Amino acid sequence: MREKAVILIVDDVRVNLQTLAQILKDDYTVKVALGGVEALELASRHPLPDLILLDVGMPEVSGYDVCKILQGNITTAEIPIIFVTGKDSVEDEEYGLGLGAVDYITKPIRPAVVKARVKTHVALKRHRDELRAMATRDSLTGLYDRRYLTDALMSKVACANRHNDRLSIMMVDVDHFKKVNDVNGHLVGDEVLKVIANAIAAAARKEDIAARFGGEEFVLVLDNCSLADAQAKAEELRQKIQLLYPHGLEITASFGIASLSETLNNCNLLFTAVDKALYEAKNGGRNCVVAYREE
Repeated sequence: MREKAVILIVDDVRVNLQTLAQILKDDYTVKVALGGVEALELASRHPLPDLILLDVGMPEVSGYDVCKILQGNITTAEIPIIFVTGKDSVEDEEYGLGLGAVDYITKPIRPAVVKARVKTHVALKRHRDELRAMATRDSLTGLYDRRYLTDALMSKVACANRHNDRLSIMMVDVDHFKKVNDVNGHLVGDEVLKVIANAIAAAARKEDIAARFGGEEFVLVLDNCSLADAQAKAEELRQKIQLLYPHGLEITASFGIASLSETLNNCNLLFTAVDKALYEAKNGGRNCVVAYREE
């Protein structure tokens, strides 16, 4: 069964939070934020909410301002927002919808209305996610494609820099893959890539990104992961790949690792560093893991 959708409820009045949470807790994973500042923090944390129920009249940061900020952030722009407010004029509703909210619920809270609206918009969000996933997957391996990887990594790097979080990237290259194709044919080569991709996908956590970078190269973006932990994870994956023997073939892979730092602080620098580490692994005999070390 699919995991429960995550609903973020935002209100500066605790009783309102409790009321909405009580209505939704049986069907969804509920998170609560007591105000706009906390909402902005939670909305960008993984797992991202599937839907946000957002009060309008809050001190410090209003619901309208929260909506504007979330809509302007690439990480949170696709999260649907429903305003839940006592402002019930047509002008208020038009203004809220004009900011990008998908719906508008007025107080006092009616449980049946809340349940129906939330159910509808969660279903729509998941349908959009499925369509987006189909458009961003590599057709052979089922992993994310390079375009998605580039966009998603930009978001993860920005989020990690903002929150001072750890982030590592692993690049995997199947050793002597041209020989596999030349000797066994491209159909066997494709099957080998699928088996490797499955191993990489199995090593990825929910918050990680597993992608086919191109040809026989793969990338695994490791959220909240230090260089040492990424190196250990890569070594474990290297050993697993060596034991797979797809179609009875002995297959190995080379690994490059790099981590976000004060100097490696954007996507281009990270890719340059991990590519250097991978080149060193291949140049050093292949079937090994090399971590990029800053001088």
